[in-house]
Amino acid sequence: MGTPALQTGHVGLNVTDLSRSIAFYQRVFDLEVVGEQTGGDRRFAFLGREGTLMVTLWQQSDGDFPADRPGLHHLSFQVPDVEAVRRAEEVLRELGATLVYDGIVPHGEGASSGGVFFTDPDGIRLEIYAPNAAGAAPAPTQGAPTCGFF
Repeated sequence: MGTPALQTGHVGLNVTDLSRSIAFYQRVFDLEVVGEQTGGDRRFAFLGREGTLMVTLWQQSDGDFPADRPGLHHLSFQVPDVEAVRRAEEVLRELGATLVYDGIVPHGEGASSGGVFFTDPDGIRLEIYAPNAAGAAPAPTQGAPTCGFF
């Protein structure tokens, strides 16, 4: 029968440095802290917009994100237009974030949708895209979706 009106809620991410990750996600995604515990052994933060929880950060990890293990592949955020993707790319460059590709790229050859692909301070793969952001840019990955193989 299925679950009626199913939609994604928030995404929880393990991080190595809560303060650093809060600053990154606030700056890149314009999220606000809606709840947090920054002291003691159980450190976490709830980030969102206008009272809607979107991302939770849990400081309980060591090392970088292991791309060679089962689990999260990447986390994607949709914005309304290419201008919003460009603004995000500017912020990422200002922060010195690692970009997977140089600039805005399509989701695949001939696709109109596209975005910027990057990693957070712990190596978690992220994407900010818009439905009509790619323009005539060539796809960086031939024969597969751009967001599929990094």
